[in-house]
Amino acid sequence: MALSKRLKKAQLKIQQMAFMLMALTIFFALVGMFIIAIKLSGLKESAAEVAEENALLLVTRIANSPEFSCGESFGTRKLNCIDTDKVMMLKKNIVKYNGFWKVSNIEIRKIFPVSSRDKLCTLGNYPDCNIIRLRPQNITSEYSNFVALCRKESFEGRVYDKCEIGKIMVAYSEK
Repeated sequence: MALSKRLKKAQLKIQQMAFMLMALTIFFALVGMFIIAIKLSGLKESAAEVAEENALLLVTRIANSPEFSCGESFGTRKLNCIDTDKVMMLKKNIVKYNGFWKVSNIEIRKIFPVSSRDKLCTLGNYPDCNIIRLRPQNITSEYSNFVALCRKESFEGRVYDKCEIGKIMVAYSEK
């Protein structure tokens, strides 16, 4: 009789130990899942920051690309300087550049001197306009950078460089 009592007591201790081990395993699994969830939420935020940084770098890269940049046509090489004469010719031939910059639209807006109303640029009204849109649709979510908008002007038979302040905006979506 004493042996069966001891055996039952030993079985009870084994069951208690098994339940305790299962409880500890479940506890550490929950703690691990909680830590992973916190790390993944930070990862999503940093991925969004990296995507935004890539888009802003893309805007600067586009502004300094040979198709847009002033190059050395205005004296010395300038960064973030857009030759609006080049852009107007590019606008005429934009179909050839489909998918080249991996953006859905590029818009250049003159912000100084301030214009009383927005006027979309065409070959007929250029340079008396303030928005150059390479594709006809509006830009809804944008990444932008400030740039110098330069072009050649003539006054009383003399050619001079005219530069204004503008903003290049890019509609960008990462695939």
